Amino acid sequence: MKYYIGIDLGGTNIAAGIVDKTGKIIAKDSVPTLNTRPIEAIMLDMTKLCKIYKKISVTTEVERGESAIIDNIADLCEKICDESNIKLSQVEKIGIGVPGTVDSEKGMIMFACNLNFDKVSVKPIEEKCGVSVKILNDADAAAYGEYIASGSKADSFICITLGTGIGSGIIINGKIYNGFNGAGGEIGHTTLIKDGVQCSCGRKGCWEKYASATALVAQTKAAIKNNPESIMSKETVINGQTAFRAADKGDETALKVVEKYIEYVAEGLVNVINIFQPKKVVIGGGISREGEPFISRVREFVYKYDYNKYLDKTEITAAELFNDAGIVGAALY
Repeated sequence: MKYYIGIDLGGTNIAAGIVDKTGKIIAKDSVPTLNTRPIEAIMLDMTKLCKIYKKISVTTEVERGESAIIDNIADLCEKICDESNIKLSQVEKIGIGVPGTVDSEKGMIMFACNLNFDKVSVKPIEEKCGVSVKILNDADAAAYGEYIASGSKADSFICITLGTGIGSGIIINGKIYNGFNGAGGEIGHTTLIKDGVQCSCGRKGCWEKYASATALVAQTKAAIKNNPESIMSKETVINGQTAFRAADKGDETALKVVEKYIEYVAEGLVNVINIFQPKKVVIGGGISREGEPFISRVREFVYKYDYNKYLDKTEITAAELFNDAGIVGAALY
């Protein structure tokens, strides 16, 4: 049997999994990205994550050059296979989903603003491992993962991932659409509020600065600071779930945060749907785990303001694979 390794290189975490040809994840693991580190250190963690089945200790020496890190990859892949009773020859491909613009043909991460990546090559990984390496945009990977492994019946749909930023994977007639140069589909960097919050892409008011999980955390922290009476002020760790859990308990500050966040998500989706009118929109990323209570409120807002008043409406659902969609899509693309 052939196996595939999928790596989802996110702004918050690097997740990896071994996937079979049906899209089933055999095993997976993740480590923090810590994207302020040198590129070499992040590349090393991607290498380390190939040891999915069993923990293998690898010393992280961030001062080493990229070539030294890549030299370890073949040995690590052999360790994975040995300890998993899988031969390296059974690994058909390593796929990497990246939050930014890629040149798949050249094996180059051209630009990823949330990772501070600028023209980073992954070709040496392929040369050292003797295994084909394919890179693609992470949201494209998530969209493809949903398409292949979740049994979606919609040939044309858009996958929106709410994570460190906002990714968007567009599938039209069963194929990923990313423009003539591979840089298309960066819907998270369309303007939601003119002259709004500064974005790392260089613009202001981008959708992802208001509707990503990172944005929700920032909004939650600001609300806590301005409303110390909120039960959220007792939390030592603030994440994308904090406001939702407090809202479930009736906390007024949290309810306002969640309501505003849903509006930000939905406003952007109205723009997406008005442009594409896709059969289906799938919402992925960690926030999608809030499930139908969250999705139904987004859906209600979108259907109210969607330009299409009388024809069939776009189906809006949570991703079936949640955060695993990116791993599956990267592995099987």
